[in-house]
Amino acid sequence: MKKTFLILMTMVMTVANAQEVKQVPNISVSGEGKVKVAPDQVSISVSVETRGNNSAEVKKQNDEKIDAVIKYIKKANIAKEDYQTQRVSLNPQYDYEKKKTTFYATQTINILMKDLNKYDELMEGLVSSGVNSIGNVEFKSSKEELHKSEARKLAMKNAKAKADDFMSATTQKLGNIISVTDNTQAYYPRPMYAAAMEMKSFDGAGAGQTLAIGEIEIIANVSVSYAISYTRVE
Repeated sequence: MKKTFLILMTMVMTVANAQEVKQVPNISVSGEGKVKVAPDQVSISVSVETRGNNSAEVKKQNDEKIDAVIKYIKKANIAKEDYQTQRVSLNPQYDYEKKKTTFYATQTINILMKDLNKYDELMEGLVSSGVNSIGNVEFKSSKEELHKSEARKLAMKNAKAKADDFMSATTQKLGNIISVTDNTQAYYPRPMYAAAMEMKSFDGAGAGQTLAIGEIEIIANVSVSYAISYTRVE
């Protein structure tokens, strides 16, 4: 009986404490922190696509072309850990009007380039060696985690400044932090010149300087809840 009574009392106290926490006056604000940095790396997705009426021949041609691309990547002194095959496919497509099947073979390689000065040279060499599709191009920073940390700190300072502004118009003051929620979403700008460069290369013209590095923004977003204290002295 005593044990049952103690359990019931514990449950009542737990519920009471939970209700008390919920009733604490608070203010919730959002904060944003931005860090602009010049990227020092670029991730490039390139593909070799072949097509024909014979699946085995199409696959063989694709393998030969991708082999030439990989040889060029090695020749360009890209470290083996900085390139990787991402996708391999061989798909049939039936033409009902011509009543024949065309096979499409595709292999995609992702390359991480750590010397942006050699970007144009690499892209020209890739196209010359057999690449006929340039996909995602994503600028990055090798110090991304450090910049993310800085952005988070700026976001917290921004949230605190907002909360202080609100409290300055009242007779209360800001209390301790109740909760913090990270609302950050990863974002990297993607250049729009990749397709144009690809067409110039296919036409036989030199690609020239196509890289506009600019800056990338590393953004952190937080939601912060503060307790409100009634002890402010006017």
